[in-house]
Amino acid sequence: MLNVSIVGASGYGGGELLRLLLDHPEAKVKQVTSESNAGKFVHRIHPNLRKRTDLKFVSIQELQECDVLFLGLPHGESMGRIEHFMSLAPVIIDLSADFRLRNPEGYPMWYGHEHGKPELLREWVYGIPELHREEMKTANYISSAGCLATAAILGLYPLFQAGVVAPDRPVVIEGKTGSSGAGGGVSLASHHPERSGAMRSFKPTGHRHTAEICQELAVDGLEPSIAFSATSIEAVRGILSTSHVWLREPLDEREIWRIYRRAYAGEPFMRIVKESGGVYRYPEPKILSGTNYCDVGFELDEHSPRVVVLAALDNLMKGAAGQAVQSFNIRFGFPETTALEFAGLHPI
Repeated sequence: MLNVSIVGASGYGGGELLRLLLDHPEAKVKQVTSESNAGKFVHRIHPNLRKRTDLKFVSIQELQECDVLFLGLPHGESMGRIEHFMSLAPVIIDLSADFRLRNPEGYPMWYGHEHGKPELLREWVYGIPELHREEMKTANYISSAGCLATAAILGLYPLFQAGVVAPDRPVVIEGKTGSSGAGGGVSLASHHPERSGAMRSFKPTGHRHTAEICQELAVDGLEPSIAFSATSIEAVRGILSTSHVWLREPLDEREIWRIYRRAYAGEPFMRIVKESGGVYRYPEPKILSGTNYCDVGFELDEHSPRVVVLAALDNLMKGAAGQAVQSFNIRFGFPETTALEFAGLHPI
């Protein structure tokens, strides 16, 4: 049994992480932190955990040593305390963006600040298991991927690895995300009269997750040209990533099927969704709420060498907490699906 603690457990992602770890047969949650809620019972902030735990939030200053430390702090905060966190736990899984990029020059470009510990970036493994499983098995530091980046990357990765994407054409990606992706902070944008019914383009250019997408889809060190836009929709949970890819040469549908089957045949949380009829012909985030699945589908354009790739997931699960627990399972040799078996609800 491993003692695990969560730093920054009062947010939506931290609450999901706690929920999963409380049900993990190989993990015992030792401490959870929240500076603004220190001393309060966890269920005061996460009411779904009533009668599931009697833990109270503590301050970071009260953290004790443990086997694994999960970090759920806002972007920019983990790097400033990372040496202290390293002294407390031999294995760290960080859900923020602080150690996602291998090149430190990406931080001033995409996050507006220099990286505080650039010499440590090489020690971290990027946290998408389907891409970096073997590295995770021996990694002491894992940086979980961004939610929008995860959906886009998992949708496109097989095509890039197969070498079928035209190198002279940009990949155009539109990511639609629910309101929980913005966190629990209150603002005018999250005020109900402003948020309800909204379909709001909040980052048509320059979204931070573009850097991760370029990094992870690079082939032989060459990063692709990515045009990424992000839109808020009324859903609470869920991401639907729609990517437009131009092929190097024409392929038929069976060839594209083979590419995706070859890439994801043995993956426990990847499903190829492409039906000829019915309501759920393509990936649909709604039915993935609470699950660690990523559903991927595609449509071949009959009039051009274009493939439209669709990828859906729950931003708080496969896009955050679920993916972190999946990485935890891989790192310690547990069955990869441990504590992640929930299949979702239908209807919901």
